[in-house]
Amino acid sequence: MYLEELRTLLARHARPDRTTAIDGLLISKVDRSDPSAPSMTGTVLAVIAQGAKRLALGDRVYAYGAGQFLVASVDLPVTGQFTQADPERPALGFGLTLKPSAIAELLLQAGPGETPRAGTGAPSGIAVSDAPPALLDAAVRLLRLLDEPRDRAVLAPLVKREILWRLITGEQGAAVRQLGLADSGLSHVSRAVRWIREHYAEAFRVEDVARLSGMSVSAFYRNFQAVTAMSPIQFQKQIRLQEARLLLATHPNDVTGVGHRVGYDNPSQFSREYRRQFGAPPGRDATRLRSTPASVLP
Repeated sequence: MYLEELRTLLARHARPDRTTAIDGLLISKVDRSDPSAPSMTGTVLAVIAQGAKRLALGDRVYAYGAGQFLVASVDLPVTGQFTQADPERPALGFGLTLKPSAIAELLLQAGPGETPRAGTGAPSGIAVSDAPPALLDAAVRLLRLLDEPRDRAVLAPLVKREILWRLITGEQGAAVRQLGLADSGLSHVSRAVRWIREHYAEAFRVEDVARLSGMSVSAFYRNFQAVTAMSPIQFQKQIRLQEARLLLATHPNDVTGVGHRVGYDNPSQFSREYRRQFGAPPGRDATRLRSTPASVLP
């Protein structure tokens, strides 16, 4: 029942840039199954109303389809594609940005014992579950407000809080709760992830990043691997290669310069790792990117 209305509302309000009149509410409408493309997840709830999608994070693969949702509690580099999408039946998705401050506020307002206790370790940064009816109902009511501008400013924040509460108390609540806790294992890993993303072109010692994140080296390795499915060095390489691809789209004739800008001193190593990641050497991939219409670039 909820899925049918969810599909109708998503199809009606979808825009090319995915944004809506409600802050943090995103709508995806994809009418073809393109090859896998790299992207960053953001911290987000994503519900599939129609079609199916697959994401790869390190050596983990997450597949979810209509009536299921994905929670990304850390902004992670993934490779993903819609696996069921065509013009007659496009893939349709509902997204909501997860803000740590909003989650923290709900946790503070909840009475003792109203939320399960958080575990001591850091959960995976991505998780998939079946969407319960209460969550789908709230998503539908939030989308309905796109047609009700008079009520939107007052009611949208209330419905978004309800959705967060459904997540906090639901099957993937552990990851969502840790997103709002300043001293959780997930928050420490998020601190390290942000630092690596901001300094991806620099060489670093894992011991130094562990200290910046407020963890011992052994705990840092364990929690970072649990959240990201990668080591810190592998994570840095993913960020470097994604940034290189973005740069090559606008500087296709400067492969060596782009490699150097993202932290590769050895052009051969850059070419080898780039080809392993994207299936073609940097120069050839840059030519393809240049000939691809901007509207279909990942």
